Amino acid sequence: MVTYPGADHPPFRWSMLVYDRRYRSLTLQAVVFILVMLLAAWLIDNTLRNLSDLGKTLSFDFLFRRAGYDIPQQLIPYNSDDTHLRATVVGLLNTLLVSVLGCAAATVVGVVAGVLRLSSNWLIARLMTVYVEVFRNIPVLLWILVSLAIFTEIMPPPNAYRGENPAAGMILFDMVAPTNRYTAIPSIGMTNPPGTIALGREAVSWAFVAYVAVLAAALVGHRLLKRRARRIQDTTGRRPATWWITAAMFLLPPLALTWYFGLHLIPPVLRGFNFADGINLDNSLVVLWLALTLYTGAFIAEIVRGGILAVSKGQTEAAYALGLRPRRTMSLVILPQALRVIIPPLISQYLNLTKNSSLAIAVGYMDLRGTLGGTTLNQTGREMECMVLMMGIYLLLSLLISGGMNLFNARVRLRER
Repeated sequence: MVTYPGADHPPFRWSMLVYDRRYRSLTLQAVVFILVMLLAAWLIDNTLRNLSDLGKTLSFDFLFRRAGYDIPQQLIPYNSDDTHLRATVVGLLNTLLVSVLGCAAATVVGVVAGVLRLSSNWLIARLMTVYVEVFRNIPVLLWILVSLAIFTEIMPPPNAYRGENPAAGMILFDMVAPTNRYTAIPSIGMTNPPGTIALGREAVSWAFVAYVAVLAAALVGHRLLKRRARRIQDTTGRRPATWWITAAMFLLPPLALTWYFGLHLIPPVLRGFNFADGINLDNSLVVLWLALTLYTGAFIAEIVRGGILAVSKGQTEAAYALGLRPRRTMSLVILPQALRVIIPPLISQYLNLTKNSSLAIAVGYMDLRGTLGGTTLNQTGREMECMVLMMGIYLLLSLLISGGMNLFNARVRLRER
């Protein structure tokens, strides 16, 4: 057989960028990238020219001017004399608050509804079907407005809780008082406070630092314990019971800190025209959180149901053959396998909930859309700057959520040997 030198690696020619499959894909990618960059450059240049013709320049100096408006719900100290930048941070924290609470509650509601929809009990399964179909087929904005109307029209005023025989009673062991203006919940008190760390106008309690430290130590100990149990299992074939050690690591240190600091709940008490001692949550936050939770929970329920149905029935039959009860079979066999199917679409629901939180402006909740994209935009007239900042912040939040969930998905996915 005759071989020719250089037949496998012929010399490079410019025509190979078009006709050679090894280079053609790179050529197409380079052309598309250049066209996209040229389009972006044209859009930016055209925008700057139009702003210049209107006598405007692209500037973010307005962020450091006095805001001049109040924000009812605050996670950090704020007043009307602060800058628009601090108002934006307050709005961002409010967005994160309702998003985190909504994602957590929607996950619980969705998992429970998805599992119950597969129940053998006809009534429970049909009730869950009605919940899913009703909530996911009506726009979330309407659910937000309906929730606001319910809280405004049905909930009693604060003075209804006054007197020996009040017209309204507190719920959850007399700890929560829903009203038509706000929802009073208990606050956390300490009989032995350890002091605080001053960080400018903010202060962080040493108790919070202690709880974070013991939680981090428990997580590290849990990982080391699992690694040790795996080594013993590989050596002897038997895996030692570690659940009680894990439970002790996660429960005993926080309980000890709770006893040492004297943590306790301070129930709200009606004084004058309003509740005091507790925390008065604005109903706009409660309404938004409730509507987003129930709406997104309906979609998560369908995702969970689909993930469970994706697991082979043989897994259930094998678990029953080993003597596992239905509840243990679901928690130990079915759900862990279904997670591989559930997590990817679950990421999209978390992203949708975070973005749907921008509808808070409909109920007057001052989130990022209400501060930077609302009052700040109207006061400063910097439409382009506010929109660019808001889009960038929402993009960053979405990328962080997606990245975190993708890391978790990589940990639970099936690993082939």
